[in-house]
Amino acid sequence: MGGVSAERDVSLASGLRIAQALRSRGHDVVALDTARGSLTSAEEQMLLEGGVLRTAPPDVTALTRLQRQKTAPVPELPDTDVVFLALHGGHGEDGTIQALLDLTGVPYTGSGHLGSALAMDKDLSKQLLRSAGVPTPTWLMAPRDWSALDASRQSAFIDVVERQLGFPLIVKPNKQGSTVGLALVRIREDLAGAIRAAFVFDDEVMVEEFIPGRELTVGILGAEALPVGEIIPEHELYDYECKYTAGMAREVFPADLPPDLAREVQRLALLAFDALKLRGYARIDFRMKPEGGFFCLEANTAPGMTEFSLIPQAAAAAGISFPELCERVMRLAINSRGDS
Repeated sequence: MGGVSAERDVSLASGLRIAQALRSRGHDVVALDTARGSLTSAEEQMLLEGGVLRTAPPDVTALTRLQRQKTAPVPELPDTDVVFLALHGGHGEDGTIQALLDLTGVPYTGSGHLGSALAMDKDLSKQLLRSAGVPTPTWLMAPRDWSALDASRQSAFIDVVERQLGFPLIVKPNKQGSTVGLALVRIREDLAGAIRAAFVFDDEVMVEEFIPGRELTVGILGAEALPVGEIIPEHELYDYECKYTAGMAREVFPADLPPDLAREVQRLALLAFDALKLRGYARIDFRMKPEGGFFCLEANTAPGMTEFSLIPQAAAAAGISFPELCERVMRLAINSRGDS
């Protein structure tokens, strides 16, 4: 848990809750912050009492400072049955730590290194989704040297965006989660600044067609699609504050959908899960247009497990308690030993 990505706070909140849940089922759990090392019981309790979730992601400067400190060594794992990954974003979700754990031979939760890398890269994942027949909003990638472009070349790219995507549109880092760095841009004059702000969080930035309508999510557990959920945020977008602040969003599980539409979005979620070579569990997010039609926004291979997170709510709607959910995720990992 933890780490040095922009989703560090969310990861700590997920990891601490998972540790408590697994202990309640009789398992021995060591909580490891990959940025600082193993947490003592007192440190866990201090974090739980103080709260780790804020209304905005951690400051980039603070994360950089933490990253420059000596990173916690990877512990020896001879007596470890399974590693439960509650890391969100960065090297915890992009396949890096998964590849490292593959070398140890110890099972770990969630997708393998390849599926994790594919899902984290939104540009690549959208190409695979389209190839598999899963609709996804149209997108363009901003030039990587955006800050070095003069005004005329930036304006030329914005001309292409306006012609192909129109306004409003979404700007977001290509390899981030929890809507970190994401912006809804309504007018041409705001696009350059939004792209520049998104580059603070990543070396690639996506400009994507905005799909109006309802925000839906489908959790996948093993080979099963959990009940569809709908997110109704206080803000126009389901942003970081709405995701992790009590009262800022209403989540409805199961969503108020006709059975045939619920089955269709679950089918598309399972199709996306397979297309991206995912395993274990994941959360697939969609938008549904007012006139109908689903568009896949992204796949989350290490979905949040905080008290506000969506996949625990989906599991609860299926009659699965949070401790049981954690244990099932863990056992899926043990049973998948040897898979890529």
